[in-house]
Amino acid sequence: MSTDRRKFLKHLGTSVLLTSASLTSLAAKEENEVRILRDEKRVTPNDKIRIATIGMGIMGFNDTNAALSVPGVEMVAACDLYKGRLAHAKEVYGKNLFTTMDHREILERKDIDAVIIATSDNWHSQIAIDAMKKGKAVYSEKPMIHKISQGLEEIRVQKETKMVFQVGSQRVSSIAYRKAKEMYESGAIGKINSIEASFNRQSALGAWQYTIPTDGNIQNVDWARYQSNASVKHDFDKNRFFRWRNYREYGTGVAGDLFVHLLSGIHFITGSKGPESIYSIGDLDYWKDGRNVPDVMSAIVRYGETKEHPAFQVTLRVNFISGEGDKTITKIVGSEGVMDIGGEGEAFTIHQNKMPDAPGIGGWDSLSTYTESEQKALMDDYNIRWTKAQQTTPQFQPINYRAPDGYNASNDHFANFMESVRTGKPVVEDAVFGFRAAAPALACNDSYFENKLIHWDAENMKIVG
Repeated sequence: MSTDRRKFLKHLGTSVLLTSASLTSLAAKEENEVRILRDEKRVTPNDKIRIATIGMGIMGFNDTNAALSVPGVEMVAACDLYKGRLAHAKEVYGKNLFTTMDHREILERKDIDAVIIATSDNWHSQIAIDAMKKGKAVYSEKPMIHKISQGLEEIRVQKETKMVFQVGSQRVSSIAYRKAKEMYESGAIGKINSIEASFNRQSALGAWQYTIPTDGNIQNVDWARYQSNASVKHDFDKNRFFRWRNYREYGTGVAGDLFVHLLSGIHFITGSKGPESIYSIGDLDYWKDGRNVPDVMSAIVRYGETKEHPAFQVTLRVNFISGEGDKTITKIVGSEGVMDIGGEGEAFTIHQNKMPDAPGIGGWDSLSTYTESEQKALMDDYNIRWTKAQQTTPQFQPINYRAPDGYNASNDHFANFMESVRTGKPVVEDAVFGFRAAAPALACNDSYFENKLIHWDAENMKIVG
């Protein structure tokens, strides 16, 4: 029996082994109940956290609602560069909500404790730095940077100001991912060697062709502020504003939007600080709507051996015109099993497979090409050296884990953030973790556009060579 398997069996214990086909009800529901009890504890007026959201697009509203699911959180201000979203924020959160098109007005307010940054990617880093310098806790949507060169400065400012800073990759707070990490560390799948992770989509909305409002014009959009930090300025273009993910000037393409989710989850489970080399290819295959980023991208990412993990390789893929339909997977492959994490990480299945002790003989083998006397001699010797038990492939029941119905990892991610704001407890996804996930994802873009292999120093967080 391998060392990994012994560790796994010792970790599970007899009670779990008896029901190893499903860990759903006991583990997930119990952990979720603990989280609910924690969140429902009485909040005093001194515990109240007043928040503002900068960027009231899809993620802005979703993040705000997740934040407000935490007791004692109050929404007091919103910022956006389109007037219509500010009007809608008042419809949703109350007519007394303070709204502005200038994020600096938010940061000057003394009644705001924390800000959610859910703007286009090109503003994440600068607003986060400005906010921390103004004494605000920061929840920054992923990727925390638009360019790799911004990461170390953002980390430096966080350490200097000591402000709470958390990146918005909710998988890091998911109870299913925490259980997956626990099972991985117990040796459930043996020694890891490869990971396959992908997002497939097959819809216009999934490919970022978002609905544009009829009044989405230059009179209602602060276009000058929106592109003020861009190296190349463009005349007003409603697509570039409302569908910014499609443009390198404001977004980070499929790599920054989706690879970073996959890498965040992989780093969390394996304890990795990041890869050592990245190479990607891609195409603009179907959604030829003026975008300047690919709609199909694949990457090979190599992780060297470290004290945290053995060497392994990762294949990443996003396909915005996949005949498979909408499907997300992360498949972690080890020497003795596979961990399949589907969807947004709300469930996983472990299939264990172990080779028999005996090497095998016959079947698709050169044995049948020898003389009959030689075949008999080899078979007799094989059966003397190996018992029937040693020749038999072990069989294992699959292990299933599923979060409770209605569970939302984003709510937990914000609960963790707010607890850090209240108590000073370390966040679950700090600037260093966030950068170590974002930088390799953005390096996939560099590899694609520059057609070269990118070498990354994960420990020191910098491109080398």
